Amino acid sequence: MKIKNICCIGAGYVGGPTMAVISLMCPEINVTVVDLDKEKINAWNDPDTSNIPVKESGLTEIIEKVRNKNLFFSTDIDNAILESEMIFIAVNTPTKTTGEGKGMAADLKYVISSAINIARVAKTDKIVVEKSTLPVRTAEKLKEVLLENARGNIKFDIISNPEFLAEGTAINDLFKSDRVLIGGEDSIRGKNAVDALVKIYEKWIPKKKIITTNIWSSELSKLASNAMLAQRISSVNSLSALCEATGADIDEVSKVIGLDKRIGPSFLKASVGFGGSCFQKDILNLVYLCRKYKLNDVADYWEQVIKINDYQKSRFSQKLLELANDKNITILGWAFKKDTNDSRESAAIYVAEILINNNMNIHVYDPMVTDERILLDLKLLFQHKKFSDAEIQKKLSMLKIHKNHKDALLSSNLIGIVTEWDEFINYNWEEIAKKNVLTVIDGRNILSERLDQVKNIKYFKL
Repeated sequence: MKIKNICCIGAGYVGGPTMAVISLMCPEINVTVVDLDKEKINAWNDPDTSNIPVKESGLTEIIEKVRNKNLFFSTDIDNAILESEMIFIAVNTPTKTTGEGKGMAADLKYVISSAINIARVAKTDKIVVEKSTLPVRTAEKLKEVLLENARGNIKFDIISNPEFLAEGTAINDLFKSDRVLIGGEDSIRGKNAVDALVKIYEKWIPKKKIITTNIWSSELSKLASNAMLAQRISSVNSLSALCEATGADIDEVSKVIGLDKRIGPSFLKASVGFGGSCFQKDILNLVYLCRKYKLNDVADYWEQVIKINDYQKSRFSQKLLELANDKNITILGWAFKKDTNDSRESAAIYVAEILINNNMNIHVYDPMVTDERILLDLKLLFQHKKFSDAEIQKKLSMLKIHKNHKDALLSSNLIGIVTEWDEFINYNWEEIAKKNVLTVIDGRNILSERLDQVKNIKYFKL
């Protein structure tokens, strides 16, 4: 099948950047990104590209080149489905909050509703691409839903093409992928569908980096990759606690470990804990799948990765509480990592919750996350914990968001570094310390070379 038109359902962190790069590299293909969220689509269409909803280095430049040429953003989902030969599903798959698998399994309601809509609208055969991170065997359910709701003798070919993007470097990851994974059915139609997507990626990805597998391997590989990365983070964080107890230096230990070529240095940086939309969700999903298939010992193993991550956030928070000499604490960083405005599952949310529950006033500064997002993150967490509206408002009143770092740093004498923003390293800490004697607990261990010898600053690694 020759692909002339692509529809992507979901205009978020995956759909937007991925489709922008495909549009740039495949000018002969019209790409339409659709979403029910009108505000999000309006932001993608804003003439001022600095207002697009995803903040990624290099993305605005691409949008300026291809938007309204062969890349379009729309809320007209039905028409985009109707006109396309290939449809990417890039919707959110949060952890279930109710029903079977509550708290662990992926909630596929947005994927299923997208499939029902595709089947309801389609008048010609479609290739449906799983772009969202999904549990293994989801393609089976997806095909069942498509066939049950199809009009007439329409055929659907399901292929899996999981994303391996790191937020903050997503555009570079798309251009220079370690690998592009495409899984399909072992049939003539399945292989033809896979080949159609391979031909798109071949426009800029070397063929040796395009890996084709069966569809189940592709679905599981994404969960497994994220689980392995999260495992490394939890492993080094568990060692950071031991280093603190014994007097060893976690940075020195990590460096030695990373020099072993069998291990390597990546993801061996001690921190306050991992966050983001993928790691915790995917590991919980993996735990659920293991328990579903009666692999309880395997499930226990992976669940421990989450427990260590929670332990690290708690350890950081308790350290702040132990060193507090009044009711004010400053948190630097709200995004789950630097160079992104994404705060989903950020460690900062849970650190703030613990501190507020201990009656501390929190002062927050982040260079990219909006005030509205910070307040919403905490509000949603408190709602999940079943606090009343009055209790939530009281808790949120203990949070003060600052527009610049100087105000935040002068608002308390106890600072917790939660995000590894480069600008934190470059502050004039010597000048700040002249105005305010500080205790700094570095949850990312990024300031040791700057603050170890600064007068009026007591510096602690995590």
